[in-house]
Amino acid sequence: MNKNKILIGILFSFLVVVALLKNWNHEQDPENSSGRSEVIFWHFWGGEDRDVVDDVARRFNASQTKYFVRPVAMPGNNLQAKLFLAVAGGDPPDIVNQDDPVLADWGQRGVIQPLVDIAPAAEVTEIERWILDSARRLSTYQDKMYGLCNGLDIRALYYNKTVLEQHQLQPPRTISDLDEIANTLAPFQSTEKKQSYGYIPDSRRLWAWGYAFGGDFYDASSQRVVVDSPPVRGALQWMASYAQRYGSDNLAAFRQGDQSLPGKIFPLLPLDDQEMSGRYSVIMDGQWRVRNLAAFTRNRQARGVATPEFGVCPLPIPETGSPRQNAGWVNGNFFVFPKGAKNSEGAWEFAKFWIGFTDPSQAAKTCSQGGWIPVSQTVTQDPQFQTYLDENPLFRTFVELSESPNQFPIPSVPGAAFFRRTIERAAFQAFDDPKANIDKILKDAEQQIQTHLNRNDNLRDGGRVDP
Repeated sequence: MNKNKILIGILFSFLVVVALLKNWNHEQDPENSSGRSEVIFWHFWGGEDRDVVDDVARRFNASQTKYFVRPVAMPGNNLQAKLFLAVAGGDPPDIVNQDDPVLADWGQRGVIQPLVDIAPAAEVTEIERWILDSARRLSTYQDKMYGLCNGLDIRALYYNKTVLEQHQLQPPRTISDLDEIANTLAPFQSTEKKQSYGYIPDSRRLWAWGYAFGGDFYDASSQRVVVDSPPVRGALQWMASYAQRYGSDNLAAFRQGDQSLPGKIFPLLPLDDQEMSGRYSVIMDGQWRVRNLAAFTRNRQARGVATPEFGVCPLPIPETGSPRQNAGWVNGNFFVFPKGAKNSEGAWEFAKFWIGFTDPSQAAKTCSQGGWIPVSQTVTQDPQFQTYLDENPLFRTFVELSESPNQFPIPSVPGAAFFRRTIERAAFQAFDDPKANIDKILKDAEQQIQTHLNRNDNLRDGGRVDP
């Protein structure tokens, strides 16, 4: 096919998509904005969460008469492409919610604006002080806030308290405690095929364990990758030791079984009414699983079936080195403000309303409805959210962890997605091959990431950055 025809076809497709997005942005729904200045809000939520998002918009719209927020659900994995096309076409949304590590890439490309370009500098400074350390880290690139975190995701260890007590075991505080639980419930030296395990590390969670062991993955002051360090190495060696003890093939087969659970059931939960334990007795996961545990407990109790008791604890730490208490990997949702948006002022007012900066009680209601972690202690302390915590005591541990200074996100650098994939691939390699040289794996990963970041740095002047 002629190259000119290909280019014409690409250009035509681009213009069609931009036109569709423009119509989508301004599509009217039954609500009447009453001539107010409209704020177009793109988000990815669906199901019950979408109802919460729509309610936040309704409450904001009812709180004043100047702006009218119109939420637009953008499900799927192509939100970035749609946003880039909309910005290039000159008709972007006014505010976008995102949860992937794209802040630095989008900021570097000039797709989004730093907060000081759309809001009073004094107000931005006050919000920096007002939000938690973890939320600020998720919102910042090159010492500037390019986003505004509006919800946090924290990982901790869920455990089956009933099973642990049956074996005279306590919730783990140290790595040795966790190893003891694993060995007691599923002996390391046994060659018998296991139907359940006490605990198995997940290779994707080197981020969390690396921080808990006292490590870092990136030194912002020198702009150097520091993956190949004693704490991160120690974390990966400990994680990979489970593949050596149980056999990597056995663990891989067992993990595969997790994917076939009906309805993606949380594998901590027993499937059979006669059982009191699931596929694991201890597992790392996020605060959203509190909802699963509550529904499971209500269901069993309503049917008169014996129900195990569950608990949550921070990640345990090693007894040696310089570990961090209450540490781990944090991610979450954040607002960004596209370049060229027509109503950044209204978008900013909506963002402040959502996080509770203008009214903490409104954010307390939002977080209680969605089961979301507030980004400020001011919201956490609101009586409405405290009532929610009293009714959902397991959730309190996640909120307390969110307030720890030792919760860190994936480094906010252009190429963060590559950074993440490379770390997770390196950890999987260590799991997959019990004879693998972990020192070499981490050295190679560090070199690959640094080369990628350097290349992105060199392309900066041309406005091109690979995600």
